[in-house]
Amino acid sequence: MNYNLITILGPTATGKTKVAANLASDLNGEIISADSRQVYKGMNIGTGKDLDEFIGRNITYYLIDICETEDEYNLFRFKEDFASAFKLILNKNKTPILVGGTGLYISAVIQDYCLPALKDSKEEFNRLNELTKDELLKLFLSLNPKLHNKTDLIHKERIIRAILIEKSRKEIQSRNSNIHSLNIGIRPDNSTIKKNITNRLKARLNSGMIEEVKGLLGKGVTEEKLIFFGLEYKYITQHIIGELNYNDMFQKLNSAIHGYAKRQITWFRKMEKEGVEINWFSGKNYDEILHFTKAKLKNQNADS
Repeated sequence: MNYNLITILGPTATGKTKVAANLASDLNGEIISADSRQVYKGMNIGTGKDLDEFIGRNITYYLIDICETEDEYNLFRFKEDFASAFKLILNKNKTPILVGGTGLYISAVIQDYCLPALKDSKEEFNRLNELTKDELLKLFLSLNPKLHNKTDLIHKERIIRAILIEKSRKEIQSRNSNIHSLNIGIRPDNSTIKKNITNRLKARLNSGMIEEVKGLLGKGVTEEKLIFFGLEYKYITQHIIGELNYNDMFQKLNSAIHGYAKRQITWFRKMEKEGVEINWFSGKNYDEILHFTKAKLKNQNADS
């Protein structure tokens, strides 16, 4: 297979960004982020942008800090933005490297989701907004009856967004993709992931993550919007407005991130069951990943 994309995926807190930066440096690559929250300006510590990994080595990156927090970013916009960045990188004779943990975004590229534009989506949103929360949940579950995790479907806006995305996914059309991705999965053992999550959370809190959320609130981002973003922004906002004390905030947030990592792993397993080949590494030995990747690229060049 002639690969024209390298994808670095895996659960949170496994060092994907550092691996991607190393590969970009060693393989003349540029980075495309596949993270649904890193697109937003001002959300830096909580989303783990780790831009120093790129800026310090003069590595060009895309789809980070591209919209304001009040904007609505979605799967359709990501597909369009990815296609533009992918084409630009190839035209520069460089290697596109997709990295992130948002499974839906990664699947949309690797498995070639073909999404029609949501026509009159504002009108559709307004129409759905007239329904009650219970009616919205019933509608969403009729579209996706196999949903196991309902914890994200707490706020009305999020339920409506999920319905719109699910409707568009129902219209996915298969076609021949021009994306041929070499997929590198980073997954240490479960105990290491758990330890990394907790240690990283402590480090981010000590690095000013609470102050970051206070700053967003001070700039006019609403409490509801930050809670809508979930995880760090949800629980820290609840702490700031007095709904959670510090210890409860830490415990709930830590548990929520662990749960998120499990859902990510489940998503990637689903991709494999659907025929996506993912080459898994613990992430401890970067040279092992580099040698594997170079060998794959060398073999395709020899075959072509």
